[in-house]
Amino acid sequence: MESIINFSYIAASVLFIFGLKMLSSQKTAKRGNLLSAGGMLVAIVATLLKQEVIDFQWIIIGLIVGSLIGIFAARLVKMTSMPELVALFNGFGGIASLLVGWSEYHAHPESPLFTIIAILLAVIIGGVTFSGSIIAYAKLAEKIGGKPTSFKGQKVLNLLLLLGLLASGTFLGMDPADSYPLFIGILAAAVILGIFAVIPIGGADMPVVIALLNSYSGLAACAAGFVILNNVLIVAGSLVGASGLILTNIMCKAMNRSLANVLFAGVGATSSGGGDYQGEANPVSAEDAYYILEAANSVVFVPGYGMAVAQAQHVVRELAELLESNGTEVQFAIHPVAGRMPGHMNVLLAEANVSYEQLVIPEDVNPTMSTVDVTMVIGANDVVNPAARTDESSPLYGMPIIDVDQARTCIVLKRSLNPGFAGVDNPLFFREKTRMLFGDAKASISALVAEFKES
Repeated sequence: MESIINFSYIAASVLFIFGLKMLSSQKTAKRGNLLSAGGMLVAIVATLLKQEVIDFQWIIIGLIVGSLIGIFAARLVKMTSMPELVALFNGFGGIASLLVGWSEYHAHPESPLFTIIAILLAVIIGGVTFSGSIIAYAKLAEKIGGKPTSFKGQKVLNLLLLLGLLASGTFLGMDPADSYPLFIGILAAAVILGIFAVIPIGGADMPVVIALLNSYSGLAACAAGFVILNNVLIVAGSLVGASGLILTNIMCKAMNRSLANVLFAGVGATSSGGGDYQGEANPVSAEDAYYILEAANSVVFVPGYGMAVAQAQHVVRELAELLESNGTEVQFAIHPVAGRMPGHMNVLLAEANVSYEQLVIPEDVNPTMSTVDVTMVIGANDVVNPAARTDESSPLYGMPIIDVDQARTCIVLKRSLNPGFAGVDNPLFFREKTRMLFGDAKASISALVAEFKES
């Protein structure tokens, strides 16, 4: 039986690796997800075959409850709320690892030093991940303000909490059997550190935070695997931890900022950023926008969180198809940090069956942007802000953007001239070549679709 279990763990690990690889392409992502889910099923079944499982009652109850929650979440959670759901998933992963470590210490406080270290890592990283993810969820769901929340001495307090955790962990390792109150203190301090670590991070940096917390949840699971000596949990946790760190690095590069700057700078905390951009916006009606699009040879759509809020991805795809039938070349420019989680826009467009071949990254489209007839910015703000190129006083300065203002005409779909989630003003709205199509993005695009169909 032990050989069968170990072989199953190897098979599950292989499925995880291949599934993760397939997630790198939109064409294979769905199969990769199913492959990884199959690997997890194999891992769970193999674990339940172990002799240590003596009571299946609570396991069956947990399986039923968890499956029901998963089914309802997949069916009922809107695509708009997907970032919040991902944040919660990260948090649940963290709290699960914390509870594994706590359970093991409660049952065996006299464990060897190696196990105690693994327990501490599972509890500390899991606690930080859990509370940090809850704060990220609250910011994304706008249960609390999206702007950074900071106070005097916050960084010093976070440093003291971290040093306190390291010191307390050292003392507990010296005498783990008689240090239960100290262990509870470590657990509480980890949860508090997670709150204070994420609160000062602004909404614009949430894609980085989501990726980092995802990595933390994997590292916590890996530590939990060492606690209970489960090979497949170690492998799965390592894969999640490593991929999360890689994704975090990609997000930071996309903003031309270091991870330390993201975690500690507090973009958008004190001001709307940059210069006091003023001017007169040029509004446009759906009918006039139709005439601009109808005459265009090339159109580049730039989706943002506003498209997600309006759930406009399907009518955007319909408009793109109408433009193509009119002989227009259509592309979708996706910035890595558009939306509120990594790959947010890719997920929305994939759901609407937008062809993967039409998606381009800023590096591909920017060099030829001056030849593009029309760019359509749908709810995006920070990733098209030209102040990032020129205004050194702007918090976004230095971040690579999509150069929509270089096109012959730029149509921006927004409800108002208010700043985006980062709280940074956008001079694009007042440029001579910019036309503002005010209103709900879905209603505005639907009006354009109607114009095309009536012509």
